[in-house]
Amino acid sequence: MGRNRATLADVARRAGLSKTAASMVLNGREGTRLSADAHQRVFAAAEELGYRPNVAARSLRTRKTATIAFVSDIVATTRFAGGLIRGALDAARERDHVLLITETQGDATFEQYAIEAMLDRQVDGVIYAAMATRRLTVPPAILGGPVVLLNATSSDDLPCVLPDDDRAGRSVAAALLEHGHRDGIALIGRNRLKEGDPEVSLAAEARLNGIRQALGEAGVTLLAESFCTEWLPEHGYAATRGLLNRSPRPSAIICMNDRLAFGAYQALGEAGLTVPDDISVISFDDDPIAAWLRPGLTTTALPHEQMGRRAVELLLDGAPTGNALVPMPMRRRRSLAPPAG
Repeated sequence: MGRNRATLADVARRAGLSKTAASMVLNGREGTRLSADAHQRVFAAAEELGYRPNVAARSLRTRKTATIAFVSDIVATTRFAGGLIRGALDAARERDHVLLITETQGDATFEQYAIEAMLDRQVDGVIYAAMATRRLTVPPAILGGPVVLLNATSSDDLPCVLPDDDRAGRSVAAALLEHGHRDGIALIGRNRLKEGDPEVSLAAEARLNGIRQALGEAGVTLLAESFCTEWLPEHGYAATRGLLNRSPRPSAIICMNDRLAFGAYQALGEAGLTVPDDISVISFDDDPIAAWLRPGLTTTALPHEQMGRRAVELLLDGAPTGNALVPMPMRRRRSLAPPAG
């Protein structure tokens, strides 16, 4: 493929200049004392010949390859967090960088192989990402160069990009308070493992803290809290049925994610209750299902594209250590109303 590729020497010959002069023009070097006509001849020759710089040769001089490694567990093949990659791709392209993506599926042996293969290609840095927001053990091999953790933290002193789940919890509680809910707010999705083990989840504890802080500042306590072994529709369904059997019945339900909310909608419908006229529902994540529920589900969105973009920016600009928190915007739909009666 490279045999017929135009070289810098070809461009210089076509423009009638030396290789050094042509190189200075193409690299934007100032003070070359070359005429405007010489510049035009070089650019015209490069375009006519389809010249592309030899990145490998340039990288030997600059020690930069304009490539970034994106290493993840299962981000690439899940619809829930594909935005992490989209945001990183867009930011890399805007900075004239290429993203090399690999997914490990949690296989430690393959992860080591993949990381070594990327490092052999002299990448300028590594974005180490997780689908679920959690604390990771960072492979030692990538600690020798620039690293940014995406949707994750570690015990290493590394820059991290995370969704601001604490503030999202506050926003969710505030939205219910704004609609007049005070004495009848229930919570679905308490989970001691998710809340107590940062290697399982960082989101659960942060969301719960934000909810409690906002309600506490308003002098409000939760009416009920339902524990769920998983944040899946069937668990939201069962938890909601349990809430409906208690007295007083809640006027609003906070779900710890949208899949729980999907199950809550089904249980409310089966009980002959409507959202939001009888019970308001609010949630987290803005899963695609949230907009398709009827009525549409009000939820705070995981800002995956913005997070991916921020990770690239921090990597290329030389990030300080610590957490960069990306706000989770509220998607206001029609699942909230003042308490019935």
